[in-house]
Amino acid sequence: MAGGRPILVVGDDVALRQLLGEQLEVDGEFVPHHAASLAEAERKITSGVNRFEAILLDLGLSLSDGREFCRRLRTLGVKMPIIVLTGSDAETDVVRGLDAGANDYISKPFRMGELLARLRAQLRGFENSDDAAFTIGPYQFRPAVKQLWDVAKNKKIRLTEKEVAVLKFLYRAGDRPISRAELLQEVWGYNAGVSTHTLETHIYRLRQKIEPDGERTQILLTEGGGYRLNLAGGL
Repeated sequence: MAGGRPILVVGDDVALRQLLGEQLEVDGEFVPHHAASLAEAERKITSGVNRFEAILLDLGLSLSDGREFCRRLRTLGVKMPIIVLTGSDAETDVVRGLDAGANDYISKPFRMGELLARLRAQLRGFENSDDAAFTIGPYQFRPAVKQLWDVAKNKKIRLTEKEVAVLKFLYRAGDRPISRAELLQEVWGYNAGVSTHTLETHIYRLRQKIEPDGERTQILLTEGGGYRLNLAGGL
């Protein structure tokens, strides 16, 4: 399922984790990763090896432990959406969970369609927030402020609206190359009447900004009749 958005599913209920994983994979929109405990989840989140766009946290583990887990992640600077699944719908539990850093609460049993809709809504909101930051090579990509930040050099690169849209779409695709036609449809619209030359011009200018080595392409690759982001490029 390369190309889906990586979601971390946390919980000690094996059957529920498997169900969530299967449903997340149905349309290829998401790629589920699993953690059977809060400790395992924290290791995966903070290791720097994996990247996740959201967390589904089953509080069958423990309400108090789950709240502390959310609070700890926020203290560590983790900003991604956290959606809590719980058997308790008591107002006090919901309020405490939200205060601890959870973005949304869903009571069990839940409808999978509603869960996926809430997940998409949280992801959309996060992408447009000032907190959203995604790692692309040596950069922190911040779509809301149209900026790439080279952490090592403390250098900020300003992006145009179209450059942000191109990077966001390629980032979501993960390892899957995106065709020129798909990029034109997504970024410029079906009826925009934009020529491939316009796309090539934007790609050229974007590469001028982001490629660490002007002699070779390391981040924004030409592949499969289109383009792909090498998220580790230039590191």
